[in-house]
This record gives sequence, structure tokens and C-alpha cells, in this order.
Amino acid sequence: MRYFLHFAYDGTRYHGWQVQPNTLTVQAEVDRCLSQVLRQSIHSLGSGRTDTGVHASHQVAHFDAELPEALTLDLLLYRLRRALPSDIAALRLHPVADTDHARFSAEERTYDYFVLTPSPDPFRRDHALHLDRTPDVAAMNEAAACMIGQFDFTSFSKVKGGVDHYVCYLYEAGWHPAPGGLVFRIRANRFVRGMVRLVVGTLLDVGRGKMTPKQFQELLWAQRRVDAGGAAPARGLFLSKVEYGPGIVPSIQ
Repeated sequence: MRYFLHFAYDGTRYHGWQVQPNTLTVQAEVDRCLSQVLRQSIHSLGSGRTDTGVHASHQVAHFDAELPEALTLDLLLYRLRRALPSDIAALRLHPVADTDHARFSAEERTYDYFVLTPSPDPFRRDHALHLDRTPDVAAMNEAAACMIGQFDFTSFSKVKGGVDHYVCYLYEAGWHPAPGGLVFRIRANRFVRGMVRLVVGTLLDVGRGKMTPKQFQELLWAQRRVDAGGAAPARGLFLSKVEYGPGIVPSIQ
């Protein structure tokens, strides 16, 4: 039987989502705790990878397992919550069809990037980027608007990203007021490696007056990674929502 696990995590002490040798990752911890609770070897697959230091307020992974008759889903979720470290929280667990896939069945993903300005917050030092000055939000939103639609995001991808193409369809991209500062929200059908942090870093260059919105648009069209700005630090980035088609995720009663 296949199950979807919805969970959140503070990525501060992890080297990203994906299992890697000789280092701590979120996937490794999730697999370890599921295997411990179910007393069988479990290998999960996530909706997408997050880099070192990146967080998730909503991540989804699927795994295949045979549950003992006495183990209900509610009891499994309770035991998993007790087994997981305090910086990983299991939110929801439900069965899906064997053909449903956490990554390939996902239709939309949303990322949020948090910026604090102008005063630093010691309680959010690992969860937001602090700026000494408030950037030009109007200019950043003018630049962000040019990404809405389908474009090749080669200019905002890490070199050798390991994908066949860099075309993404963006449904939303913009800066909004948030407690203590701003949040940049970006929603798309897919993202290429490093894309959100590179977009944010380059948009902040626009906000600082180092680049105009028109130059940002020309950079997007040029498909030249070398011309983009530096990547924004990982600590401000959250995978905040993963969405699936009708019938895959049951509604909450």
C-alpha cells in the first residue's frame, strides 16, 4: 500500500532533503523513523529536493509499506510524531493509489522567501534574511511580473542541474508585506535547481537599484546564468505548499 506523508521541517541543521552519505538529511531522518515505527525498511520519495538550510512548512513524501492489522493510520501518525526529531513535524498521513507519486503527481509548488527590514530579529535569524535598508518593492514587483507565464529559466538555475530542460510555468511571483518585513511568494508547476534563491537574489539587486526591471526581464530572456545576481541565503526560503490534482489528497473533515 502506498501512503502520502505531509510534514514540515526546520532545515537549519540538515544538509537538504535528499539522502547523502555521511551527512544528516531530512529524508534520512524520515526514513529512519518510519522504518523504526513500522519495523520494516522504508524508503520515501519527496515532492522535491530542498537544499542545505532550506525549510519546509509543507513537504510531501510517499512510501510503500504493509501495515499490521492492529496499526491504524492515527496510531502510526502518533508514533511517528514521537519518533521524529523536534525539528521535523508529521502533519498528515493518508493512503493513495499505487500510481500516485509525491513528485510526479504534484501539479503546483509554492515557495516563500522571508526578508526582515530594517530591524534584525534574534528569534528568526535562521528563518529570514535581514536587510539594513528597505528595498524598492514596486521595482521588484515590476521585475517579478515579467516571469508570469512559461519561460526558460536557464538564467536562474545552478550549472549542471541534472534536468532535461529549464522551462517552468509560473502562476504567481510577487513581494508582499509580512510581519517584520516582506515575503516573496512564487508558485509554479516546477522549479529547477537553485531557481528560487537566484531569482530572489537578483530581485533584491533590483530593489537596491543595481538593476532595472527591464534589465531583469532581458536577463530572463537571455538564458545566461553568468549574468544573474548571487543566490539569496538559504535560511529565508520555505517550501510552503505542494498541490495535487482532484482525488489524490482527501479533504479534511
